[in-house]
Amino acid sequence: MQTTLRSPITFTGVGLHSGAAARLTIRPASADYGIWFKRTDIALGDTMIPARWDSVEASPLCTMIVNRAGASVSTVEHVMAALAGCGVHNALIEIDGPEAPILDGSSVPFVRGILSRGLRALATPIRAIEVLKPVSVDTGRGWARLLPGAPGQGLTMSFHIAFADAAIGEQTKTLNLANGTFVRELSDSRTFCRAADVAAMRAAGKALGGTYENAVVVDGDRVLSPGGLRHADEAVRHKMLDALGDLALAGAPIVGHYEGHKAGHALTNALLRELFATPGASRVVLCDAGQAARLPGAGVERHEIPAVA
Repeated sequence: MQTTLRSPITFTGVGLHSGAAARLTIRPASADYGIWFKRTDIALGDTMIPARWDSVEASPLCTMIVNRAGASVSTVEHVMAALAGCGVHNALIEIDGPEAPILDGSSVPFVRGILSRGLRALATPIRAIEVLKPVSVDTGRGWARLLPGAPGQGLTMSFHIAFADAAIGEQTKTLNLANGTFVRELSDSRTFCRAADVAAMRAAGKALGGTYENAVVVDGDRVLSPGGLRHADEAVRHKMLDALGDLALAGAPIVGHYEGHKAGHALTNALLRELFATPGASRVVLCDAGQAARLPGAGVERHEIPAVA
């Protein structure tokens, strides 16, 4: 069955790029509601923004969704990943500004809050999007693709990154995201950047709320953030976290295999657009109990939250 939260949960912090204070509340919603954001700071006009692939607008370094009236919310990928990774299908997310709070730079604060409230089952089956044939997008600098999954599996993911800084270097990881894998393996991995890029980002009006506490900053072979890395391959794990959050904008769990090579937010959104534009590439299925048990978040429990965070 579809789920929602048992009760609301609020998070406060600052936006990673804007540096502005942000208050975000996830509220329960009814079956087939999906995920919507509501801008509570806007008094007039349409304040509701669907968390959907066709609401995404090009924005460097994060995922931004925009409604037809121009109301927007940016940096939604970490909370979207937490909802997908905890198996939440329906929620209203109220936010008092244009950017979600970055918190510690990962999804684990959202996961902790969601699981502390618990989930409520709704009397409606889960709809999933099954990938039926391969689709891909390639920019020349990176690529992403969706493939039909192996029989009996839900969502699997492979990701490869390569950075000149030795603190990151080349990293590759493959995971089956069934059950609580996201919570256990990916949720505490933080956003990261190169020290050499910080000045340029701030000159462009980005990363104004970034600190060594909410991002992993690397310089050559050094990790400048206090405490170092949470995982030796934290960077690729965070890329996978982002990808799950961006795939959650499909509007339903995806059943298939995602591969990313030097991919980012824009590529994953372009991949979803290609999936839905390609005749016969996907279909919507009603999940039986066995299929639902293989989706991200199915059966996850609070004790699975990484202690490091």
